[in-house]
Amino acid sequence: MAVKIKYYSTNLRSPEVSFSEALLKGLAPDGGLYMPSCIPGISGDEISSFRSMNYADIAFHVSSKFLREDLPSADLEKIVKDAYDFPVPLEHVYENKYVMRLDGGPTASFKDFAARMMGRLINYYLQKDKRRLLILTATSGDTGSAIANAFYGLDSIQVVVLFPHGEVTARQRKQMTTLGKNIRILSLNGKFDDCQALVKQAFNDRDLDYLNLSSANSINIGRLIPQINYYFYSFARLAHNIEDEVIFSVPSGNFGDMMGCMFAKSMGLPVKKVVIATNANDEFPRMMENQTYHKIDPSINCISSAMNVGHPSNLARLVAMYGGVMDEKGELHVKPDFNRMRSDIYSCSVSDELTRETIKSAWEKHNLLLEPHGAVGWSALEKFIDKYPGMNNPNQLFISLETAHPAKFPGEITSILGIDPPLPESLKGLENRPEFVQELRKDYREFKTFLQDNY
Repeated sequence: MAVKIKYYSTNLRSPEVSFSEALLKGLAPDGGLYMPSCIPGISGDEISSFRSMNYADIAFHVSSKFLREDLPSADLEKIVKDAYDFPVPLEHVYENKYVMRLDGGPTASFKDFAARMMGRLINYYLQKDKRRLLILTATSGDTGSAIANAFYGLDSIQVVVLFPHGEVTARQRKQMTTLGKNIRILSLNGKFDDCQALVKQAFNDRDLDYLNLSSANSINIGRLIPQINYYFYSFARLAHNIEDEVIFSVPSGNFGDMMGCMFAKSMGLPVKKVVIATNANDEFPRMMENQTYHKIDPSINCISSAMNVGHPSNLARLVAMYGGVMDEKGELHVKPDFNRMRSDIYSCSVSDELTRETIKSAWEKHNLLLEPHGAVGWSALEKFIDKYPGMNNPNQLFISLETAHPAKFPGEITSILGIDPPLPESLKGLENRPEFVQELRKDYREFKTFLQDNY
């Protein structure tokens, strides 16, 4: 019989909880992030069997390793099949190098993979217990629209999304602000990290306990488990056999997507190296180099806007995975095993200038259309190959992630390539819809008053 996995706080000062409790709480009472007490394994034979499965079937199989003791298999299978009804293209670029396009969902962003499944899981437990929930989430780009769309119209859930004014594209903004109903959008005169800090402060404010708060950011473990699935899917589709090893390049902001990859590796996926690609917010590459951590405050505004994070929340989870302890402020109380981290991970920073050059060169050399985030991932992969040419043999499988549809960034694409990316169905008609958005100062008292007055 499988052991029921419990979830502990990365700050180590809160009791372990069940998955449903971790999902609905979002953040642990001590301000830490929930981590599984153990990471279940998947055998090579199981991974090989994925070759004959579609995405939803693989997602069910992988997710059930974490969740099968928390809800009936039939219910989980129904949730997964309902969540994943869109394609996951794997685009061949050259040799054994591919781009995994995670932009086929309803908001044309990789966040759909996590948000849709998490939304259905939360709604499942709320209906079961006849409860209501207020979700607070901060976004630097695509999270807000994915969460807003995933929870839109659900009677038992209210959603408040904070985003930094002027640091998301018009299309990203309108995917959130044109919904209404149970979705409230706040434009903050600050950075993403300021938005995230307000959300975390609200969670730790006992005056707001009556609101039954939860989070849909990648600080919520319910966001991370669904992000494990596409690493298994891409490997199953592209690897010749289980003896193959894959190198993933993951453009990274708040580090949730990257943690999905690290979980997959820990579960048994044969990952040779994880390339963690950041934009000019290079606090993690510098930490890997000098073994000390200094967050960037304020974060640097780059064209890969969803990655404008000066202090990634999920870094605490990565540190925990390697035996360290980092609190929510970024203080390293116990250093992780940096030697083991360097063995598993290569990380580098990509400037806006190089991002634009990569968009241009990828199009001209390979007819590969990248948006800024995908370009950061592809550029970092090229940097890795240049630094370690011995790993670049014809049989080595490389997969770089494209995390949003190029049409979400028409200004940059048109300026660099002279073409206007065709709109996917999910983005058509946004320009003509009315927006519902409220401006907010970078002030916790004002945010708290908003919550108390409206909920």
